[in-house]
Amino acid sequence: MSVLSGKKILLGITAGIAAYKSAFLVRLLIKKGAEVRVVVTPAAKDFVTPLTLSTLSKNEVWSEFTNEEEGDGAVWNNHVELGGWADLFLIAPATANTMSKMASGASDNLLLATYLSAKCPVYYAPAMDLDMYEHPSTQQSFTTLDSYGNIQIPAEHGELASGLVGKGRMAEPESIVTFLETDLLSKLPLQNKRILITAGPTYEAIDPVRFIGNHSSGKMGYALATAAAQLGAEVVLVSGPTQLTLEHDRVSVIRVVSAAAMYAAVHDHKEGCDIAILSAAVADFRPKTIASEKIKKKGAEMQLELERTQDILASLGAEKGAMLLVGFAMETEDGIANAKSKLKKKNLDLIVLNSLKDKGAGFQGDTNKVTLIDVHNNVVPFEVKPKIDVANDIFQYILEHFYA
Repeated sequence: MSVLSGKKILLGITAGIAAYKSAFLVRLLIKKGAEVRVVVTPAAKDFVTPLTLSTLSKNEVWSEFTNEEEGDGAVWNNHVELGGWADLFLIAPATANTMSKMASGASDNLLLATYLSAKCPVYYAPAMDLDMYEHPSTQQSFTTLDSYGNIQIPAEHGELASGLVGKGRMAEPESIVTFLETDLLSKLPLQNKRILITAGPTYEAIDPVRFIGNHSSGKMGYALATAAAQLGAEVVLVSGPTQLTLEHDRVSVIRVVSAAAMYAAVHDHKEGCDIAILSAAVADFRPKTIASEKIKKKGAEMQLELERTQDILASLGAEKGAMLLVGFAMETEDGIANAKSKLKKKNLDLIVLNSLKDKGAGFQGDTNKVTLIDVHNNVVPFEVKPKIDVANDIFQYILEHFYA
């Protein structure tokens, strides 16, 4: 999964011969999981058709300030709304004419008006002939646009439409996408952080057929792994038995079954981790002996002798060093007191408390209701939210209180 996945990207296309590459650019962005809308200057339609762009983006293409609809008169295209929709605005190709107008604040077409309304990061990919590129007025446009906080995707050296060879050729679509990914990643708050997360239940075998388990679905842990990766971290997700899957460039999933296997996997991968979040519902007990064959019914009762499993959270707390350690506490009574006790006993930095008695919280569901308690005795409750939003709240708290 790319950092562009889920991003709302507004692609601006201006009137340069490189506009023909914009169709390839739309396809690449959509393959990366982005939602793409396109705004073109009126003259750009001489180089690439709105029909092509609309078909590829699966969205209407905007060009004029108004649409003339039969019987209804003029319908305004809201450039403010369009600019506000985007997570990022990419102008490719960006001609000398458009860049000059962007630099001066001119607003004589919908693309420029949208640019002036955009609150998101703006990237631009220059495209023009060699002499135009080197002209002092163009270089001044670069300086001015960059001073505004716009991000230039450098033009490449190569054969130009005039037949000359030099700098001014728009970066290839693949290079533009790579530039966007690299730049966005470099600005993510957990970039260069390594995070270890556990998720799901553990199953403790009684015999080849039966086991002791719990109702954990793993959804909270998988949401945490997703949120961490989206924030730029490299994630090791140690997952107990679950039907969930997660495919992301920065997430490595290690599947285990038992508490012993989870303990081993966590300790195998703890080195170099900046943060460990243990959200798995690990079995506290396991059968002392595991039958090699299926246990047959013999009488009305059966006694099962249990022994404690290894405490993964406590073992990390005893040797965590500089690692930030986060645990979970599922309680049914005296939640705050029990969570505070667990936080201190296991040497945690932060504990996430939830209760089976809270509506919308607990196992299996898609929502959760948590209270965060940290080592400084801060207690912060949250409302019921989708688990991905809960995961984002947890990381936001970590960033604000431990990495600020």
